[in-house]
Amino acid sequence: MNNDSKIYVAGHLGLVGSALLKKLQNQNYFNIITKTREELDLKVQDDVDLFFKRNKPEYVFLAAAKVGGIIANNTNRAEFIYDNIMIQSNIIHSSYKYRVKKLIFLGSSCVYPKNTINPITENSLLSSDLEYTNEPYAIAKIAGLKMCESYNIQYGTNFISVMPTNLYGFNDNFNLDTSHVLPAIFRKIYLGKCLQENNWEAILRDINQRPLDQIIDLSSNKQVLAGLEKYGINENSIEIWGSGKPLREFLWADDLADACLHLMENINFKDLYENNKEIRNTHINIGSSEEISIKDLAILIKNIIGYKGEFIYNTNKPDGTFKKLIDNSKISFLGWKHKVSLIEGIERIYNWYIK
Repeated sequence: MNNDSKIYVAGHLGLVGSALLKKLQNQNYFNIITKTREELDLKVQDDVDLFFKRNKPEYVFLAAAKVGGIIANNTNRAEFIYDNIMIQSNIIHSSYKYRVKKLIFLGSSCVYPKNTINPITENSLLSSDLEYTNEPYAIAKIAGLKMCESYNIQYGTNFISVMPTNLYGFNDNFNLDTSHVLPAIFRKIYLGKCLQENNWEAILRDINQRPLDQIIDLSSNKQVLAGLEKYGINENSIEIWGSGKPLREFLWADDLADACLHLMENINFKDLYENNKEIRNTHINIGSSEEISIKDLAILIKNIIGYKGEFIYNTNKPDGTFKKLIDNSKISFLGWKHKVSLIEGIERIYNWYIK
């Protein structure tokens, strides 16, 4: 890419998209196209086709997606498979149709089977059953990476798929009804600390900025306390979903943006397979190669924020896959490694969040 290349970032307001936009701007790419959901509904094929026809982007980062935590995935199964398949199919096909030079498709490590050997290599794809709670989302992402691979094989396009591990960072989703594990635990502990300090100004500001379904009336501290209790938050204890035993790998979203830009600038699809073999599993894992239990993650966040209560583990809530550490050998071979440690990342989030 050149600094004046026309670059489309799909999903620029989300966790990954905003990190990509910031990274591109910091690297002096100035011809960047973005569209909000209100300006362009990516699920509507005709609208996406017209957008590509008019704007003719040369490079595309496909970070737009419907995402959520374990309960949101399991509850809204139809939306998760339909929305994601429609969004990615429209963008990938239009990128082929209007001759985009290169596309980076963002998938997820949940595409891999629930029970497989760890660290999980790219060749583990489709080797056994998926985790049930996020199966529709995983199938949508598998369809996306296979669509990129198939268009490359048949049409000679240059579409690269990346499968990042669990992400966290600025502009994350902190909604306790739909968020992923790290931001959910983070916000619960933050609000618990505010209760311990009787800091009602901070509590009300937090809920005003990020409304919670269980708290409607902010005029009464009693009502707010009752609402927080429904989320398992009080000054003495915080409820953590599941047993706390599952192990997870986390990656700072800005590190993922850095990896995607590295691939866009330096790697092509032809670099990802051998000519004498069937072309499959050309996607690339991106992670930190470091894992931590949910219990230890909660303790780490607790220590950084300074909460002095205890944790109660609700084993009636699902744990999900027990262990999910991805193998990062391929991205390492391609010349990239993550930079931000988990403790540094959480400290950055805390400093950003309280501002």
